[in-house]
Parts: sequence; C-alpha cells; structure tokens
Amino acid sequence: MKKIIYFLSILVLLSSCSDLTDLNNDDKNSSQVPPSSLFTSASKGIAEQLINTNVNKNIFRLVNQQLTETTYTDESVYQWTTRKISDNHWNAFYAGTTTYDGSLGDLLNARKFIEAEEILVSDPQFVSKTFVKKNQLAMIDILTVYSYQILVDTFGDIPYTEALKGSEKYLGKYDKALEIYKDLILRLDDDIVNINVAYSGFGKADIIYSDKMASWIKFANSIKLKLGINLKASGLENAIADAAIISASQGAFTSNADNAKISYEKNVPNTNPIYVDLVSSGRHDFVPAKPFVDALVANNDPRTKVYFAQNLKDDAGNPLPYKGGVVGVKNSFGRFTHVGDTIQLPDFKGTYLDYAEVEFLLAEAVERGVAVSGSAATHYNNAITASMKDWGIAQVEIDIYLAQSTVAYATATGVWQQKIGEQAWYALFNRGFEGWTSTRRLNFPALSAPSNADAAAEGEIPSRMTYPIREQTLNSVNYNAAATAIGGDKLKTKLFWDIN
Repeated sequence: MKKIIYFLSILVLLSSCSDLTDLNNDDKNSSQVPPSSLFTSASKGIAEQLINTNVNKNIFRLVNQQLTETTYTDESVYQWTTRKISDNHWNAFYAGTTTYDGSLGDLLNARKFIEAEEILVSDPQFVSKTFVKKNQLAMIDILTVYSYQILVDTFGDIPYTEALKGSEKYLGKYDKALEIYKDLILRLDDDIVNINVAYSGFGKADIIYSDKMASWIKFANSIKLKLGINLKASGLENAIADAAIISASQGAFTSNADNAKISYEKNVPNTNPIYVDLVSSGRHDFVPAKPFVDALVANNDPRTKVYFAQNLKDDAGNPLPYKGGVVGVKNSFGRFTHVGDTIQLPDFKGTYLDYAEVEFLLAEAVERGVAVSGSAATHYNNAITASMKDWGIAQVEIDIYLAQSTVAYATATGVWQQKIGEQAWYALFNRGFEGWTSTRRLNFPALSAPSNADAAAEGEIPSRMTYPIREQTLNSVNYNAAATAIGGDKLKTKLFWDIN
C-alpha cells in the first residue's frame, strides 16, 4: 500500500511540473548578488588591501622604510616568498575571498548585471534610469582602472585583455604595461564624459563619495593625472602623457574636500584594518623606521606629533626624543617610538587618493616640462599644506615649516626630484604603496637596503614584486613570456616608467 501511495505522489509531482529543473529555483533567495553590494564590496576590498599593515598582505610601508619590524624581520629584508605576499596582493584584486573573484571580479560582475538590465523605452523613468545606469558603469570602471594601475605598478606586465575570463580563459596572457596604461587613460576619458552629475549612481552603496557624481569626475581626473605622470616619466608616448596630464589637471582635486576616502566605524567588523592589525590583535609588530623618523625630526616637521606617539620618557617622566627602529633587525617595541594614536583609531579614515598627492604630481608635471598652470614651487607648497591640514596641523605651524631654508622650494637641498620626492615621502606616510611608487619614480629619498637583505633583492631596495608563485606554476607559459619581456622576474627589475 505504501508503494502505491509513493508512486501516485510521484505522478502528481510530475504532472504539476512542466520542467523538473524548476525545482532548482529558490524563489525566496536571489541567485544574483545586487550590483550595489558588489560595488561596495569592491570599494572596501581595494581600500583594505592598500591600508592594512598585515605582513601577509601589505609590506609597502616596510619596503619604503616608513615602518620597520620588531620581532619578525623577514618582510623588512624582502623575504616575501615564505608568506606568498605577491600571491596575496595579486589575489586581493584578481582572485580574492570576496563574493566572486576579488575586487576586480566584484566590479566585473556588477558591470555585467547592470549591462544586462533592460530599461524599456515605455518606462516613464526611462531617461533618468538610463543616466543612472551610465553613472554606475562609469563608477565601476573608475575603480577598475584604479585597481589595474596598482597591479601594473606592482608587477609590470600583467593579464589584462584576457583577465577575469573564467572558464573561457583560465590562463590569461600578460599584456605590456605600457599598452595597459594607454588603455586605462582612454577608459577614464570615457568615464568622465559618461558621468552626468544631475543624476545619482549607487546611492548609499557608494562608500567613497556618498553618490556625489562631481566628486567621481575629480577622482577619475586625479587617477588620470597619476597615470600621465608615470607615463611621462618613462619617456615614452610623450604626446599621450602630456595630453592626459594637461586635461586631468583641469579637473582633478582642488582641496582636501575632494579626497577619496573610506569611512570606518568604531565597532567591528567595519573598523579601520590598521586598528585590527595594531590594536585589537594585541600584537606589537611595527615601529616607525629610523630613516623616516630622523628625516622628519631634522626638518622640524609638525606632523611628528600626529605620526608618532610620545611614548619614550626619562625616569622623571619627561618626553625623550623620537627614536626610530633600525631597518632589517629586531627592535624592542618598548624602546622605540610608536605609531601615533590617531592612526590607530578604529574609525580613522582610509585614503585611496588625496589632494596632497595631486599637488605633488602637478609640481612634478611642471618640472617635466608639461604645460600645466602654476609653478612647481606653488604646487609643492600646496601639497605640503594640504597634507598638514589633512592631519590637523594649524596654519601657523605650516607657515613656519614652509619658511625653513631646508624646506622652501628655492633653497631646499638637491635637484627637483629630491625636493619633491622627500616631501612626498613625508606626506605619504600612511599610504605605503603610493609612497613606494613616488620613491621609485623620483629616486628620492635615497634609501639603502639593509646589509642583511635577502639575496633575492641583490643588494637593492625592490623596484617591483615578483610574480605570484601560483602564476609560475599554473600559468607557466604566459608567466615565462612575461618574465622574459620585462627583463627577468626579479625584485630589482625596473618598471617601464622607472628609468631614473
């Protein structure tokens, strides 16, 4: 009897379903992640990869000698393979642990979903929805360009035209860094044109600019300015570089109000990753590095009181001079200056790009002979002022600093590369990657590798990261071609724009 009832139940089920595959559909849970969520996820993922101090992910403050280590010194001496740091940095963009395939994967899928959304001409909101869609696609592309620049400026040639193809092309070829740069500039030009400031974008899902489209245009121009300066430094495609720099300079950031930043909260899980690494972890892995501390102290830089904690005291409790840790050796945490309290706040904002960097780039543009408005000295002063104001330094202190003969553009030591390069190093303290990029492009400050640097560095401060081990093993044909094309997959191999 039970068998008959079971058989009849099957017949009823079959007769009620035209296609058994309908049973695979979950009517209560969407199989598609909303594009807005993907956009937010990518924005957060990009920022956190560049902001964190985790030695498994971000070692740029160490390579640029702004911080150094206390107990474990591998990363300060450029032993990066044991922790697969290259793999982790690569994966944060290409194949991370987010919903799809890292930040670029999130952005790609958000774009696909939005492009697939049909807006009927008969829809009363056809015009507004169309403009919102274009704004969203432009915002996605701006962050995509930003991400690819980071990858190029880390490794050199990378997968680009064949990247993120999934099953269509798991093992992508590597495109030339120069060609990628040229395409990124074109993409930003399109993004800038496609944004309509009268309409919205991702609304509350925009955690960078809270849906202010005019700010996204300035952000795109500021990224283009950076691309143009790096391209100009290469001595290649000067016409393209000049055009990019000149056009970008007219629409880039003009004050700290334009800064591209991400806000964090006081409670986990949305706290600044520096707080997670340096405070909530209970670890004491880093101290400010001696070259950086000594340079700021020598210049009477007022940012020292924000960058560094006044933790060193004599027996009477009086503050002692700041003391930076020696690069490449163990440094007892209690005997050296600590990172300032402000930077370690859980809700301290993270920066993608700021006005100070833009002004340093404009000063460099003038010195490289590009026809942008203003003098190198003016842009240099604007950059220093912007940085200090962003860190809460009073104007009177800024004026005193700029008036010093060691700081004033006309009298500061060295060629223009040294003047701009050293001041940019100070300003980019908490932006290790861009600090490293500036140092590589200008060759200043003149840093030296520690005497015990890993053999892979060949006695030099790294100019790039080596390609991930995963690429070497799983994508060996394309990896070998790329390694040969760039002059060897080595730490000392120069990127195409690093010719000084």
